[in-house]
Amino acid sequence: MKPFPTVSSSAWPLTCQHRLLTKRLLSCRAQLIPASPRTPRHSITNPKSEPTFFHSASTRSSALPFKKYTLHPKGKMTDSIDLPASSKPAAPTVRTAYIALGSNLGDRIGWIEKACHEMDARRIKVKRTSCLWETEPMYVLDQDRFVNGACEVETTLEPLELLDALQDIENSLGRKKVIDKGPRNIDLDILLYENLKFEHERLKIPHIGIPEREFVLRPLAELIPDKPLDHTRPWTLTRDLLDALPPSPIPITTMTPLSSHGHPPIQALNPSRKTHVMAILNMTPDSFSDGGRHAASSTLESTIQSFLDAGATMIDVGGQSTAPRTLQVSAEEEIGRVVPAIKMIREKFASRDVLISVDTYRASVAEAAVAAGADIVNDVSGGSMDPDMLPTVARLGSTICLMHMRGTPADMSSLNEYPEAEGGLIGGIARELVARVAAAEAAGIRRWRIVLDPGLGFAKVGPQNVDVLRHLDELRSWPGLQGLPWLVGSSRKTFIGQVTGVPTPKERIWGTAATVAAAVQGGADVVRVHDVKEMAQVVAMADAIWRY
Repeated sequence: MKPFPTVSSSAWPLTCQHRLLTKRLLSCRAQLIPASPRTPRHSITNPKSEPTFFHSASTRSSALPFKKYTLHPKGKMTDSIDLPASSKPAAPTVRTAYIALGSNLGDRIGWIEKACHEMDARRIKVKRTSCLWETEPMYVLDQDRFVNGACEVETTLEPLELLDALQDIENSLGRKKVIDKGPRNIDLDILLYENLKFEHERLKIPHIGIPEREFVLRPLAELIPDKPLDHTRPWTLTRDLLDALPPSPIPITTMTPLSSHGHPPIQALNPSRKTHVMAILNMTPDSFSDGGRHAASSTLESTIQSFLDAGATMIDVGGQSTAPRTLQVSAEEEIGRVVPAIKMIREKFASRDVLISVDTYRASVAEAAVAAGADIVNDVSGGSMDPDMLPTVARLGSTICLMHMRGTPADMSSLNEYPEAEGGLIGGIARELVARVAAAEAAGIRRWRIVLDPGLGFAKVGPQNVDVLRHLDELRSWPGLQGLPWLVGSSRKTFIGQVTGVPTPKERIWGTAATVAAAVQGGADVVRVHDVKEMAQVVAMADAIWRY
C-alpha cells in the first residue's frame, strides 16, 4: 500500500487533514473487505464448485492488485487477504511438511526410494527420513506386510497442490488402487503441513489416522518426537501418542537395505535375526595384521573362495591401511588396489550370494568401487575426512557404515579423552555419532541407508575398547541412534593382545572369539573378522544362544 503523503499542518486547516485521512482510510477498508455473497454480479464460479468472490469494482483502486477469496464447501475461508504487491515479486514461501511412505508389493524399499527421488524432482525436497519399519497390515489383514516410513520435506506447494503432486507420483509409479487400504506398491500421505489445521473434502491435516497407527507414529517420532500434533493440545507430543498405544502383538522392526539386487535387509530390532560375518580382504602391503597376504592375484581367488565356504556373507575390500603412522597412498593407487578385487568377486563368484563393501574414506574411491560392484561404503572416518564422501554416497544411493573416530589415523590414538562431565566414553561416542548421522542426512543420505560402528581401536585405547563392548546395548538404544544396525570390528586388535598377553596379531584368535561373542550378545548385526572359519563358528553359536 502506498504511504500517505506528508501534509504540513500549516498548509491546510485541520478539518481538511481530517477529511483527507478519512477518505484514505475508507478507501483502504474497501480494498480489504470482500463483496457480499449476496452480490451475484461480482461472483465467478470456481471449477471445483467452490464459491469465489472478488472485491467490488466500485471500491477497487485501478493502481492496486486484488485477489479472489476461496471458500470451502463448508464455508471456511482458506486464503488470507493479499495486500498490494510490491514492484518486485516476493519469493515463494518454503513450507515444511511430513509425508508418510508405505509399500507392500514387489520391491517395497525400492518403491519408497523411487518415490523419494520423484519428490526431489518435483519441488518437494526430502530433507530427512525416518528408518523404514516392517509392519503387519492393518484394517485389511489378508495382505503382505508393509514397509513404512516418514520423511520431512520442504516445498513451496500449497496443501492441495502437494496432494496433487504426491498422487501424480503414485500414478507415475504404477499404483492401482483395487480396494481401500488394500495392497499397493506405493502409498504417500500428507501427515502434517507446518502447524496448519486444514479441512477439505480431499484432504485433512493433521492426518486423521495418526493417533491410532503405530506404523505412522513410530517413524514420525524419530523425526519430531517433541512436536505436538494438535496445537490446541500442545502438551501432547508425538512420543506421548506413541507411548499411549498398546503393545504390538508382533513387535515391529527397522529394515536397512544392503544392496540393490535382492539381498535381505538387516532387521536390527528382530530378536531372531542372524549376524552377518564380514570377511576382511586387505589389498595392502602394510596392514597391521595381514599386510600383503592377499595382494597377489594368484592367491586372491582361492582366498575369496575360502571366505565364502567358511560362512562369510560380506567381504570388505580395503586398499589403504588405517594403522597408526601408515603413509597414505594416492586415490589412484587405492582404486587400482580395490577395483580389480571387487570385479573378480563379481565375475568369478556371480552365483554366490555375497555382499561387497569398500573400506575407504575417499569419495572418488567409493564411487569407483560402487561402479565396479560394491554394495556398501565402509568409512572409518564417518564421512569426516573427505567432504565429498557423504554427498557422493547420497547420489549413489548406497548404504554407508559410519564409524566413530576422532582426527585421522595418524593422530587418533592421542584423542582418547572422554570427560565424565560430557557423558564419558559411551556418551561421547554416542553424541559424536549422532552428529555424523545428522551430517549424512543433511547430505541427502536416507536414514535407512545408515549402519554404525563404535570404532574399536580408533581414538580409544586399552580398557576403553572393552568398555565399549560392555555397553554396546546402551549405544544401540541411545536417542538419535535407535533402530540403526551396528557393525563391530574387534578382530586381532591391540587391546586383545594387551588383555591376553599375545603380541602377534594373527595369534589372537581366542581373544577375538570372546569379543565376537560379546558383540553378538550386545546386539551387533555385523562382525568384521580376519579368521573367517573360526569366527563364523563363534557367530553361529552366539546366535543360537542370544538370537532366538
